[in-house]
Amino acid sequence: MVVAEQPSPNARAHPYRGLSVQHVDEIPHPDFMREYLSAREVYRRTDYIALIHDEAVGLAAVARAPSDGLFVPVVDVEVWSGPDRTQLIEDPTIDVGNATALAGAAISHGRPGVSAFVVKGRFEHINFIWEPDPVRVFVTEVTPPLPPKLLDQARQVVEFDEDMPPVDLVLDAVTFDDLAATAPSDSYLLPCRGAGTELAADMAYLDTRPPAPDEWVMIGCERSMQFHRHFYGSEPTQVDICPKRRVEEARPDGRWLIKCCMLERGVEFDGNRAVVPWGANLDEVRQALRLLVGLDALVPAG
Repeated sequence: MVVAEQPSPNARAHPYRGLSVQHVDEIPHPDFMREYLSAREVYRRTDYIALIHDEAVGLAAVARAPSDGLFVPVVDVEVWSGPDRTQLIEDPTIDVGNATALAGAAISHGRPGVSAFVVKGRFEHINFIWEPDPVRVFVTEVTPPLPPKLLDQARQVVEFDEDMPPVDLVLDAVTFDDLAATAPSDSYLLPCRGAGTELAADMAYLDTRPPAPDEWVMIGCERSMQFHRHFYGSEPTQVDICPKRRVEEARPDGRWLIKCCMLERGVEFDGNRAVVPWGANLDEVRQALRLLVGLDALVPAG
């Protein structure tokens, strides 16, 4: 194993057992760390070592000798940061196995000029993250409800998928009020009442199949229009709510997580946009996020 002179942003021990934490009697300046660690053996799963003296912390990467033993000699040491660039953070709410949680702790509590954040978190487990730089993913949705379901699902995925780099989920929302304002009317037809939407007009709901059409404006997507054609044989004035179409028309930069009711199951991915069904499950949202952050590649069907 050859250790890197400097790690890349978001580097961490994964799994966190790869970090060994040792308390020492001297301030862990780089020269001391090299001498101290070069003369030691380490557990066979140890890749990184944090040395702590009172409030002073240093971080190093180590290379182990080839061996099947439980403890093996250190053959190379690369000091990544001394006390001037390393900070110990204690926050018992942090899951240190999760990169997003680590980055959040570093960003919330970190000092300027620090590169390595050693975090003591939940269950007193410890890990580090180097120069956190979360991957920003925009989640485009229609609200209410708040938080919208797709954003809530994405948050759940980020909290449990420990393979992911730090992720910054940013809501890109348009409200039913905004949509209605583009086509003023005394009567609106919405896809369903589940969102608890309130508008300053009469409202009907397509999923209840009103007995007869009205002079309403339908706030809905292509699937809603298909239902309306089937129910009533007509096409009303429409305000399209499709998040996928909104992003396609704007073609913004960045990574985008989108839902579309025209997709029945699975995930569509084109490099910076991942589309899941309107009723996506957590597995589909997880696959979409892993594609967006570069962990997985989309396997063609068949």
